[in-house]
Amino acid sequence: MTFASIDAIEGAKRPRIAIEAVTPTVDGGRFPVKTIVGRDLTVEADVFADGHEVLKADVLWRPLGGEWRRSPMAYVINDRWRGAITPDAIGRHEFVVEAWWDDFGTFRRDLTKKREAGLDVRLETDEGLLLLEDIAAQAPAEVARTLADFILAARAADVPTRVVELLSPEAHAAAVAADPRAFASRSEIFGVEVERVQAEFASWYELFPRSESGDPTRHGTFRDVVKRLPMIRDMGFDVLYFPPIHPIGTSNRKGPNNTLTPGPTDVGSPYAIGAPEGGHDALHPELGSIEDFRALVQAAKDHGLEIALDFAIQCSPDHPWLREHPGWFNWRPDGSMKYAENPPKKYQDIVNVDFYGPDAVPGLWIGLRDVVLFWASEGVKTFRVDNPHTKPFPFWEWMIAEVKAKHPDAIFLSEAFTRPKVMYRLAKVGYSQSYTYFTWRNTKHEMAEYLTELTMTAPKDFFRPHFFVNTPDINPYFLQTSGRPGFLIRAALATTLSGLWGMYNGFEICESAPLPGKEEYLDSEKYEIRIRNWNQPGNIISEITRLNRIRKQNPALQTHLGVTFYNCFDDQILLYGKSRPKADGTGVEDMILTFVSLDPHAEKHAAYEIPLWEFGLPDDGTVAVEDLMRGNRFTLTGKSQWIYVNPAEMPFHVWRLTNVTGASA
Repeated sequence: MTFASIDAIEGAKRPRIAIEAVTPTVDGGRFPVKTIVGRDLTVEADVFADGHEVLKADVLWRPLGGEWRRSPMAYVINDRWRGAITPDAIGRHEFVVEAWWDDFGTFRRDLTKKREAGLDVRLETDEGLLLLEDIAAQAPAEVARTLADFILAARAADVPTRVVELLSPEAHAAAVAADPRAFASRSEIFGVEVERVQAEFASWYELFPRSESGDPTRHGTFRDVVKRLPMIRDMGFDVLYFPPIHPIGTSNRKGPNNTLTPGPTDVGSPYAIGAPEGGHDALHPELGSIEDFRALVQAAKDHGLEIALDFAIQCSPDHPWLREHPGWFNWRPDGSMKYAENPPKKYQDIVNVDFYGPDAVPGLWIGLRDVVLFWASEGVKTFRVDNPHTKPFPFWEWMIAEVKAKHPDAIFLSEAFTRPKVMYRLAKVGYSQSYTYFTWRNTKHEMAEYLTELTMTAPKDFFRPHFFVNTPDINPYFLQTSGRPGFLIRAALATTLSGLWGMYNGFEICESAPLPGKEEYLDSEKYEIRIRNWNQPGNIISEITRLNRIRKQNPALQTHLGVTFYNCFDDQILLYGKSRPKADGTGVEDMILTFVSLDPHAEKHAAYEIPLWEFGLPDDGTVAVEDLMRGNRFTLTGKSQWIYVNPAEMPFHVWRLTNVTGASA
């Protein structure tokens, strides 16, 4: 590296105040951090300069293209400063840290020390008044008049009176209002993506509309789905998510259990998108018309639900794009096209687009963007994206930004079960949420380690984990052998560890029959219509309903952040808490303390430590406990306690702890 020399005049223009290690940032500011509208976002920075002058610092923020707003930062320790911003609108924002010499603050500090030491400060008071004159000369007229009156009165006073006046709150306030901010320096500008609450807190329910007729011989419709809305709402869900609802191709159509020999009435996989009736912007004709879809979206809204659609970038061989835009695909030398694969899985009924094909840029990119914009114009603002890790990062960064420019309330969920760095990159380029490895974290150590990674390391500023307990593609091995208690275990973990959780229908009636040796469902609904009895014995609908209600009533459970793991002296019991701070920031208002037995088969007795210290209590202190699942209330005294968990009854406890002195009767 070479360094060009500059003259002294240019050198003197360089920042005298250092602003370093600004947080939160993502990759040094290359990508925006994420936050939720109306929430304080804490900003910190190292701020220091040569010498001993008093410094001040602000954090400034604005929506893109808007006016800057200021919030003061406070000194913490060792040159670290902290402040907060509170964006009040969704959309892209930016912030910057500014610091400057506080000349009058430095004067006041030194004058105070000299007065306390009994020194003659006559000359210092003259200097202070001259400093105020300099400040007044650069101040707005009204503030300048206030300072001029103050200076005139102080000059006529004796030295002790001058000192009192120069150290008065009034002098300080006037100097602050007119502060010229000597040697002011700014950090780089950093981005913030401000999203609506549902980007971090929502409960998702997934179903196939074609299975909602109640009759295995009749294809379900959007109007059939409307009939299910009250039940889904009453369970406490916020988002109703559909796999693709577009026309399904017939070429290489899949039969039951992913066979290659479908019958004439087999419905095929909805992920084989595209037929003569249309592609990604069309509806499967047996589901209903666009008017029927609009009626469903409105009915869902009336029930407090929003519709989420699957955005799957793949095509049936019958998709109109293959005929209309052959340059969007990668053809083989013999004129055929290779079907999609994810070894060992094969998808003979779909082909993939080529994002860098002969005619793909910009045509394919714009076409895909316009598909999302079309459904957004129909009232859909939440999209679950199928396998985004197999598509280019630059495409997602461009497309999501394009959509959010018109629909800043849009939410994108990444279904990327892949390497961690790839999952994190997708979040950086714009995804609001992501599926996770939660499905395969089954031991106490695995769960604690994974949540610590998500909440205490770099991903906490940009990655929001969505804990789906199952999907049409994933019938977890744990659930295949755990029985009803296992479903309750996974529901409890998902609902209390993350602000985002989801389930594919059938979970509430403990469906788990697998294809032998695979994490897949026998008679998978991906390939056939499935009719269910939602009232069958052994269902866990009431428990799911209760858990969703607890989530909505307790803000600490509305995010994955803030989880702390505590000592429970049994390797099969996971104990963790999430605290809600008091409004004045002086301590803990309450805590949700959760015990989950990870063993679905055996009763457990274990010693544990109740975290009295979080409430500022001694080891023999007392807390009030409300059992949120069972409705009991009691008190516990002393740090060391015992817990009993019976999976046949309920394999978990969810308690609300409060300091007994502030507990309600």
